[in-house]
Amino acid sequence: MSNQKDYHDDEALLDIHDKPKFFPWIGLSLQHMFSMFGSTVIVPLLVGLSPSIALFSSGVGTLLHIMITQRKIPAYMGSSFAFILPMTALMKTTGYPGIAQGVVGVGLVYLLVAAIIWAIGSAWVDKILPPIVVGPIVMVIGLSLAGSAAQDAMMKDGKYSLTYFLIALATLFLAIFFNMVFKGFIGLIPVLLAIVCGYLLSVFCGLVDLHAIAAASWFKIPQFEFPGISYKFKLNWGAIMSIAPIAFVTMTEHMGHIMVLDELTHRNFFKDPGLNRTLAGDGAASLFAGLVGGPAVTSYGENIGVMAITKIHSVYVLMGAAVFAIIFSFVHKLNVLIMQMPLPVIGGISFLLFGTIATSGIQVMVENKVDMGLKRNLMIASSVMVIGVGNAYLQLGDFQFTGLAFATIIGIVLNLVLPQKAASEKEHEMRLARKAAGKD
Repeated sequence: MSNQKDYHDDEALLDIHDKPKFFPWIGLSLQHMFSMFGSTVIVPLLVGLSPSIALFSSGVGTLLHIMITQRKIPAYMGSSFAFILPMTALMKTTGYPGIAQGVVGVGLVYLLVAAIIWAIGSAWVDKILPPIVVGPIVMVIGLSLAGSAAQDAMMKDGKYSLTYFLIALATLFLAIFFNMVFKGFIGLIPVLLAIVCGYLLSVFCGLVDLHAIAAASWFKIPQFEFPGISYKFKLNWGAIMSIAPIAFVTMTEHMGHIMVLDELTHRNFFKDPGLNRTLAGDGAASLFAGLVGGPAVTSYGENIGVMAITKIHSVYVLMGAAVFAIIFSFVHKLNVLIMQMPLPVIGGISFLLFGTIATSGIQVMVENKVDMGLKRNLMIASSVMVIGVGNAYLQLGDFQFTGLAFATIIGIVLNLVLPQKAASEKEHEMRLARKAAGKD
């Protein structure tokens, strides 16, 4: 399956290189754009950057990633949450010029690592990431986001809201209903339909500021931040070192997303187009974002969840979503309309999207027949799951390994150092062998 030109996944409704017809293409791409929009714009809003530029750079970054990976990987690049804390701190001291250098530094770190992997190869990936490590990590990717989804679904201004929760549940059940009942084109866009219905329900409940939407202008050029043009460039190593090293943490998340995509599409992207290209695609996306005024970007689990639900893996659908993101960054009224997306709608659809990612991890272990009766496998899976879902991070000065990154490292180390069988299991096997030979 490593040669994608000779392989077609018959389980997918649209495989990676399949092009949808024009009108379904629009709906499928909009579905992906709506799914990633909330998370992509919330990062710049928290940091103090321009949501329009973040949307624009996510679209261009996605197209760059798809081009660099030779149109073989259906992935969407959106604003990364991993960099919020250092970017927020720099905004108070250096302003965006410092953030820009850090984000460019992230891109360069990715490109450097990609070059090293290109030189030495990626055969080591299969050795350090067998199914017993990959499965729990993929589960952690989905489950570690569960708390965020629940908060969006229930909490209004820090307090529990029954209205919020009912809207979230309605959005979730509608997505399930549309996915299970409808056929044809309607059956292909259950997430988009559920989001639209949840949005309309939120309007009815008074959760959407219609006056802000009406007052917004139709078109507005984003205020790009170009180094040497929008601001005077002055090298700031402190700013670079506060952000760039976090790239090593997000690389583990990137590899986790590639693992999920491997399972969804029945391919091995670590071999074709290669980990060097996937990392270079991420690096180029962040590099571009830093040069125009956006935050660092990474591949998005929300869009992977959409692909898992719809079984539509077409890279052209993701390209369409990227084009819509670029267009919407200039259409200010539509931008404001989507920025009014109520949190319970995001939370309700996230229940399904993040849960789908988590169950993909179970599928990894089932399909590879991982024996959980072995103590070795039980020890690895248990440690990875609890550390990752509990976000037991490792803090070293200002540098932090997130729960997912730390859990990945623990899983890799345990897989490399633990024997295939525990001493008690070996003793039990010897006893059974002696009994079978009639010596006991």
